[in-house]
Amino acid sequence: MLTDPLFYALAIPAVILLGLAKGGFAGVGAISLPLLALAISPVQAAAILLPVLILQDLVGVWAFRRSWDRSILMLMIPSAAVGIGLGYLLAARVSATAVLAVLGAISIVFALHRLWLARGGGVQAPKNAPLALGALLGAASGFTSQIAHAGQPPFQMWVLPKNLPPPVLVGTTAIFFAVINWIKVPAYLALGQFTAQNLMTAAVLAPLAVVSTFAGVWLVRRIKAEQFYTAIYVLMILVGAQLLWKALAG
Repeated sequence: MLTDPLFYALAIPAVILLGLAKGGFAGVGAISLPLLALAISPVQAAAILLPVLILQDLVGVWAFRRSWDRSILMLMIPSAAVGIGLGYLLAARVSATAVLAVLGAISIVFALHRLWLARGGGVQAPKNAPLALGALLGAASGFTSQIAHAGQPPFQMWVLPKNLPPPVLVGTTAIFFAVINWIKVPAYLALGQFTAQNLMTAAVLAPLAVVSTFAGVWLVRRIKAEQFYTAIYVLMILVGAQLLWKALAG
């Protein structure tokens, strides 16, 4: 497994935030991959986090296995698979520097989008938008998920206007990302990133992710999260800018 102290100095808070996101602080986990990319290549960082995400998905899918929207999943999962394929081609065909730049850009856009939503903004698909738009947003979700484990914004742009009951919204989201995380597995295998070193590192980090998931469930009911969210997304913009700077300088 990895032994670099800098990696673990970044990985420990990154995995805690990933667990908090699964536990109820939606969106904050998107900073996890950019943080790890400050120490290792973004493709390797994504491969280390993917088994952790799959482990966490089991909890959400089990909890909401009876509450989900079939039509949304039937539309968006196949198109997300196309987006995952495009993300794989990007990672396989271009340099690590280019992937770093894309990750930095996605991080900045994601954080700005979340800050805008927190202040009452937002761009959503019309309630009766054509299915082709949903497929396009599904592909965008798959692409950003493959590159940065940050597929929520395109997914939410299609799903939120449907005004689903809260359990159905949570269940549909949990199942969608659980499925596309498994779809990403062959892509990472093809990239040669599921090495013994990466899998051992993921195994070391997994218990921390599980504990922080339960911590998120406990904390989300007890603290006001507005300032916490703002601090995380501002940090995400700074990290994204650092990744872009590294890419341009390298």
